[in-house]
Amino acid sequence: MRRFIETLKNIWRIEDLRARILTTLGLILVYRLGSFIVLPGVDPTQLDALREQTAGGLEGLLDMFSGGAFSNASVFALGIMPYISASIVIQLLTIAVPYFQRMQKEGESGRKKMNQITRWLTVAITAAQGPSYLFNLHRQLPETAFVVSGAFFTISSVIILTAGTLFIMWLGERITDKGIGNGISLIIMIGIIARLPFALAAEFAQNLEQQGGGLVMVSVEIILLLIVIMASIALVQATRRVPVQYAKRIVGNKQYGGVRQYIPLKINAAGVMPIIFAQAFMFLPMMLGQFDTEGSGKFLQAFGDYTGFWYNLTFALLIIAFTYFYTAVTVNPTQMAEDMKRNGGFIPGVKPGRKTVEFLDSIMSRITLPGSIFLAIIAVLPALASLIGINSQFAQFFGGTSLLILVGVVLDTLQQIESHLLMRHYDGLMKSGRIKGRVGGSAI
Repeated sequence: MRRFIETLKNIWRIEDLRARILTTLGLILVYRLGSFIVLPGVDPTQLDALREQTAGGLEGLLDMFSGGAFSNASVFALGIMPYISASIVIQLLTIAVPYFQRMQKEGESGRKKMNQITRWLTVAITAAQGPSYLFNLHRQLPETAFVVSGAFFTISSVIILTAGTLFIMWLGERITDKGIGNGISLIIMIGIIARLPFALAAEFAQNLEQQGGGLVMVSVEIILLLIVIMASIALVQATRRVPVQYAKRIVGNKQYGGVRQYIPLKINAAGVMPIIFAQAFMFLPMMLGQFDTEGSGKFLQAFGDYTGFWYNLTFALLIIAFTYFYTAVTVNPTQMAEDMKRNGGFIPGVKPGRKTVEFLDSIMSRITLPGSIFLAIIAVLPALASLIGINSQFAQFFGGTSLLILVGVVLDTLQQIESHLLMRHYDGLMKSGRIKGRVGGSAI
């Protein structure tokens, strides 16, 4: 406890770090206040039916990502998900379209162009999702809940929802530039944390209504939750060490004083991105089903139930596929082999050049498989928790996107804070070793 208090004092002494943390907290506060501003023309006292709809299922998961803004009919109701969807599309295009591949290789100028395209695509996606959200509002709420209706309400609300998503995106970018941590990831994390007290209260109420064993069951559930959290942390931080031989001194063609070091390859190099990619795809049936007033059909019903077999099987397979895809994007064995050769290093028993690239690629393929399977298992745990009787709101914290985002973002943010402390010769947050975040430092 004494060490923790001393660390907080050290953080406060560093002016730049203090300013960044205060800026981050201020921008997050703006985001949270915006999630309670109801769309103009909607009566905020008649939102009970919408809140009941978002108490569970995929709507509940979407409401959790938006920090409750979805169920509040807020100007931030669509949250940051349209921006995430746009980012996914752009990253996929960098694999398939030569134009985007060239932009990716242009460095900073190319990155700026891709960011601008992502923003415009976010506008298009939000403008397309806005009518779907408003259609759902009309289905769930009585006509008396709409002070204004007709084409004017629809057009103005779509513009407001689009502006709300763009404003959240701007807040995230400001946090990244002026604050601490990755802004978009922090906004998602804060939205998830905001729903935790409500989910815990609902679980307590459900267990206390049962005859006997209510508090005991809650205690058991919290212990299980802690176990899952520790497993998620282990997945995020797990590495495979590949030995690399470096020469201390080179005379002519001879190497003297070779020293063995290690390349730490992450078991889960893709971080939480595969699960976010897969979750974005799994939201599509729900979005399409909003326009079907007669019933969504067997296909949409099967993929609209997050506890169903086909939903979870598809979800798990998508996570495994996206883990390999994103690992291939973020980890470049060719670049690693070139850097190693430039620094006078080689892997013992492996020839430099193409053989080293093949060796590193095979190692990454082997360690990515168990990592992706473990990621998929954690992702489907909320469905299993719901099936054994845990409240659907609280079950979302037993794994899945929510838990992995919480773990990954917290570790990344703490790692940045620790870097500031160590640069100024203060002790880090951990007594021994360093906090290991995700490779790449960004969840989006």
